[in-house]
Amino acid sequence: MLNANSSWLAHSAQNIGLVFLSLFLLPLDTSLLCLTYCLRLFFTSQATAHRRNVRGTHTPYFAPKTVLVTGVGMTKGLALARLFYAAGHNVIGADFEPVFAPTACGHVSKSLKRFHKLAKPVGGREGTARYMQSLLHIIRQEKVDMWVSCSGVASAVEDGEAKEMIELVTPCKAVQFNVADTKRLHEKHSFIEYTDSLGLTIPKTHTITSHESALRILESVQGGKEKYIMKYIGTDDAVRGDMTMLPRPTALETSQHISRLSISEERPWILQQYIKGPEYCTHALIIRGEVKAFVACPSAELLMHYEALPSDSALSRAMLEFTQTHAAASGDDFTGHLSFDFLVDENEIVNAEKNRITLYPIECNPRAHTAVALFSNTPEMAAAYMSLLEPLNQGLNGREHGANGVPAVPPVYPRKPSKYYWIGHDLVTCAILPLLAVFSASGPRIEEVLESFLKFLEHVVFWKDGTYEFWDPLPWWWLYHVYWPSQFLLALLTGRRWSRINVSTTKMFEC
Repeated sequence: MLNANSSWLAHSAQNIGLVFLSLFLLPLDTSLLCLTYCLRLFFTSQATAHRRNVRGTHTPYFAPKTVLVTGVGMTKGLALARLFYAAGHNVIGADFEPVFAPTACGHVSKSLKRFHKLAKPVGGREGTARYMQSLLHIIRQEKVDMWVSCSGVASAVEDGEAKEMIELVTPCKAVQFNVADTKRLHEKHSFIEYTDSLGLTIPKTHTITSHESALRILESVQGGKEKYIMKYIGTDDAVRGDMTMLPRPTALETSQHISRLSISEERPWILQQYIKGPEYCTHALIIRGEVKAFVACPSAELLMHYEALPSDSALSRAMLEFTQTHAAASGDDFTGHLSFDFLVDENEIVNAEKNRITLYPIECNPRAHTAVALFSNTPEMAAAYMSLLEPLNQGLNGREHGANGVPAVPPVYPRKPSKYYWIGHDLVTCAILPLLAVFSASGPRIEEVLESFLKFLEHVVFWKDGTYEFWDPLPWWWLYHVYWPSQFLLALLTGRRWSRINVSTTKMFEC
């Protein structure tokens, strides 16, 4: 993996190689695209059949709503747009794009009635104002009933500001938390403090604003079993993947590592206790303080494979209870997408089904998670969103509870969820890179390369690509032969350096 110290030549070769890979696979992928369109003449998908049924004479009382989904260039936004389309609603898509180039894969999705370009919230308050005005213009022009925000990490707070303005001046409802809730959950230190105030378990966490304060804490545990990880409170791709265990074996190594980090009052970090064990993540839809849809799955620092945990497992139940506690504590104005990252002590996993699980929350993302793709075969998911448009005391929003305060209506879980992967990511990481690494001095053994390649084949045959849909195949083709090649060419022309990419969120991690 390249980093900031890698040569310009290496970064250029990386970009050029990936562009040529796209060109090399273009004939094959175009043939598959054409084959899919031919097969659609003879086979009807479940999604299109369901849409035709609910909009036909079989359901005369169905009134389609107009739903704006932002972030349709990412898997999570595209997955939700397809869900609303299959449910019979009119879907308007929006995302950031260059002025003259339709690069977002969701732009070409069959699920969209129309697509709009959004102004990026960059350049301080003026940029945020332009972004909010572009959203407001779309909502008024399209007469949008509900805005479903699928923001990236960089625009989460701006979406909170937009939600407050849009619900103030239009009848449109927004599936997005307000500014105060977004900031409290998005910022790592305030999320941990708030979780602690709810009486929930948290890992030991310290807010760090100087090198000296970090070293004092680490010196006190030097030589012991307790380990910590330094995390920047804000967003910085260059340090996001740094999982260095602290303290280092010697005080000098610890001091040297800390001295390399840019820490100050203006750039605070957190020092968080490391819990040895597996990581999990969740995705939840919260409507007026109540969990309406929920899924949990195994996680990783860069998650590119999704497999839902059974809804009745002890781990899933514990994470749902944690989410419900957070949602209920925030009141009836708490509406949006909520996802958590957890660590579980490895010693507890062995007896997970027998004992109550202690969860250690390490991060909160107050926005949609890619795990929402696990709901692709779950029509009830669209109804859960539509409950926001019902009066507070009716339908799914009636805050009725059964015994012990448990909601009378359980949340929607994925119905027979597939296992998800992204073929572009797996082709490079599981097939091409291991094969090239064989020729290096410290490369993997042939057995390891073969095992990696067999894993790739297993995913192709038995798993489901996160972007491809039989009834809507063009976004898949567009992602690999328009969007990513344009990004690699742009990086080549501008000298932008990156270390890795997330195919599902279309994010490049700069270094």
